[in-house]
Amino acid sequence: MSGRDNNIYIGRKPVMNYVLAVVTQLNQGSDFCTLKARGRSISTAVDVAEIVRQRFMKDIVFVDKIEIDSEELAEEGGRTRSVSTIEITLKKK
Repeated sequence: MSGRDNNIYIGRKPVMNYVLAVVTQLNQGSDFCTLKARGRSISTAVDVAEIVRQRFMKDIVFVDKIEIDSEELAEEGGRTRSVSTIEITLKKK
């Protein structure tokens, strides 16, 4: 792997931007790719994984593992709130 960052952080960009990033990373010799998202971006991460798996790389990509968690974020006034997170690892067969 030679120290490359295999993480793709999902945010507010269109879904196809992330799909292209995953396909590019896997086609450039990476064995796996991890999608990371939190909050409202979780559904986008799931969409990206499914589009890559079903449309672009049907025969070589599978979901290796899915991790869910939550993080505490500080808000104004000293309060904290909990935000859900997900990590989806896509791997070549």
